[in-house]
Amino acid sequence: MNLIPVAIERLSAEYARLPGIGPKTAQRLAFHCMAAPPDDVTRLADALYALRGVVRPCSQCLFLSEADLCAVCSNPRRDPTQLCVVEEALDVLAIERSGEFGGLYHVLGGVLSPIDGIGPNQLSLDQLDNRLGAGTVVEVVIATDPDVEGEATAHYLADRLAGRGLTVTRLAHGLPAGADLQYADEVTVARAFQGRRSL
Repeated sequence: MNLIPVAIERLSAEYARLPGIGPKTAQRLAFHCMAAPPDDVTRLADALYALRGVVRPCSQCLFLSEADLCAVCSNPRRDPTQLCVVEEALDVLAIERSGEFGGLYHVLGGVLSPIDGIGPNQLSLDQLDNRLGAGTVVEVVIATDPDVEGEATAHYLADRLAGRGLTVTRLAHGLPAGADLQYADEVTVARAFQGRRSL
């Protein structure tokens, strides 16, 4: 006998499909919606519905925007000669929080992963080629994750961009701030040495 009503089970199942939400958290969220005032639940439903109708990929970089161009691409103070290539829209936010990059972005929409059926045709590489064809970009910074798929994508991009007269760089990877050297794995230590710089 199932004690939980079908509608709550259905909502729990939808919450559980979200990244970082396990079955117990999903169930707590569903029960919270049942206990919340109707106006709160209506606002949540309206926000979810409006999200798909209002937010779309930027026509230039494929980051998220409510207009044709996102806040980065429409900012005249950004350096159009630098282009940072990232995997997903969330990566743009992480880089922006650092305050270290003043150029533009290009969101690939994923990484190469043959096991998942993701090849070059599933990424926004044609749009990247079109942007680079304008001749404004001088440096392409590849900022894919330092995992197997991210490294493979970075090497593929470097090969694809070779011979175009561009400076192609890769973000340095190494020890995170506050980490103990003794607990770092050998790959992390090796990357930290490769990315070392003068003080």
